[in-house]
Amino acid sequence: MNSTVSPHSQYILASTLEHSIHASLENAFCVAAGGEILVNDGLILAIAGRVRYRNATSLSATLQALAMDYRQMGKLTLANLTGVFVLAILDPTQNYALLAIDKIGIEQVYYRSDNTGFSFCSRLAPLVQLSPENRQLDQQALYNYIYCHFVPSPRSIYCGIHKLPAGHVVEWQKGEMQISPYWLPKFSETPIDLAASGKEMLAIIRSAVETAVAEPTDQAVAAFLSGGLDSSTVAGMLAQSVEVAQTYSIGFDVPGYDEMAYARIARQHFHAKGYEHYVTPADITQWLPLVAMGADEPFGNSSLLPAFLCAQCAREQGFQVLLAGDGGDELFAGNERYAKQGIFEYFNQWPLWLQSLLFISTKPLAKMPVLRKAYSYVSQARTPLPDRMDTYVFLERHNPQTVFEDGFIESIDIHEPRTLKRRLFAALDNASKLNRMMYLDWHFTLHDNDLVKVNTACRLAGIEVIYPMLTDELVLLSTRIPSKDKLRGSNLRWFYKQASQGFLPRSILEKKKHGFGLPFGIWMQNHQPLQDLALDSLSRIKTRGFIRPQFIDELLRLHRDKHAAYYGELVWVLMMLDLWLEGQEKV
Repeated sequence: MNSTVSPHSQYILASTLEHSIHASLENAFCVAAGGEILVNDGLILAIAGRVRYRNATSLSATLQALAMDYRQMGKLTLANLTGVFVLAILDPTQNYALLAIDKIGIEQVYYRSDNTGFSFCSRLAPLVQLSPENRQLDQQALYNYIYCHFVPSPRSIYCGIHKLPAGHVVEWQKGEMQISPYWLPKFSETPIDLAASGKEMLAIIRSAVETAVAEPTDQAVAAFLSGGLDSSTVAGMLAQSVEVAQTYSIGFDVPGYDEMAYARIARQHFHAKGYEHYVTPADITQWLPLVAMGADEPFGNSSLLPAFLCAQCAREQGFQVLLAGDGGDELFAGNERYAKQGIFEYFNQWPLWLQSLLFISTKPLAKMPVLRKAYSYVSQARTPLPDRMDTYVFLERHNPQTVFEDGFIESIDIHEPRTLKRRLFAALDNASKLNRMMYLDWHFTLHDNDLVKVNTACRLAGIEVIYPMLTDELVLLSTRIPSKDKLRGSNLRWFYKQASQGFLPRSILEKKKHGFGLPFGIWMQNHQPLQDLALDSLSRIKTRGFIRPQFIDELLRLHRDKHAAYYGELVWVLMMLDLWLEGQEKV
């Protein structure tokens, strides 16, 4: 049996069982949209995505080569797969199944196991529909969502259904299941030729963009453009690969949130065309329910809505593919927290007796406004990584006992999000703290957050997305750049910026790191429809049995009287949860 679907369709776009990757050993079948299925001497292999194995030039050849090597090497063959993929290997005679996802986890894949079978799907809804009677929310996942603003792997929002972490494989046999990483990066601190490596980096990105443009010969390709380093690089490479490059940018008419000026600088520099959309509060009230309910799971990253509006504009104007710049910050040390943690690490290089003395001597300063920062520095520095990176998290600054109902808080482990991060931080041998932080972000910031955001936005808009900054070649190159060259003091992405001299405009190379968040908390202060939407959702949250009603009232007061942006973010997270739950209740 050999079944082929158009190689340029994207399996994540599927919303029904017939157009999803799915397998069950009760009758051992697979359906792969955008991929291929191969039956080889009793083995069933299904793969979907933009993937290659060894020198294979097609999905069919990839499966043939993979089947041959798998019989000799088993799951060790997985490390040699490159690109974006979800892979399933079924052996009905042994009642065995293997499921794997690519190294960075560009997509998500969900799975369910019991004593009689193993089933999986690249979308959550079809898997839930297999056993609708088991549609029970995972209480721990609910807590993790409010802590992280998304549901981190390996849990899903439903009991009994899990998500496969990036670079991992799950093996199932006769009801027994084992999950393990099939690939871990090996970072090097050996000095390299920085100039040659910089040229190699740009060549890899250029090749990825050219491939994206060349492969779907019948599809028009455009690019997201925020004006940051990565999106500007990708847009610039696109401009060198097509006659006229089209870009799509989102802006906010709120001080401190808008960086449209940098998108315009990049467009002008590369002679690209651009479409700009300024998000308004009316956009939120119109599109938020659709976007919230359209996600596989509750998803609280407020950048999802702007990304959707950007993708929707591109689709309406006839484009079928968007290039996204996600990944550069996590590969080449571009997040401000990396530099901030380096400052705290200076403290930990001092003798323990001196650290203790400084802590004791600065503690009285905590109540003195002028000198409070000295105590704050020492107290944070004493917190080890990776816990220190979460000191800003709402549920670290507020006692969970005051947020959640007693019955709920007694049923969960409030430390699980930190435990997950500690495991990832400790997973690598002989890696610097900077590289450990970045590897942690490959899972939490990329796989479970930013990529879910862009994938969901593009799926809802009906457009494919490709990530030139996350090719295997670029990931491996990033592991060879010494930590001291990725981040020099407070100079984020030092190596990347040096390599991009002469290609990117100086103003973009020198701009400060800027987020892509939505000024929801600011807008909610004065926009009545947004207030009504939020109050409706929070009123329903009060009745759902896990958040204390009095905490909801306090949250609204804090948003009104204290810090609209900070507390508005939690309002958004709870709104997205409520709207998603509303959508599930209507199914």
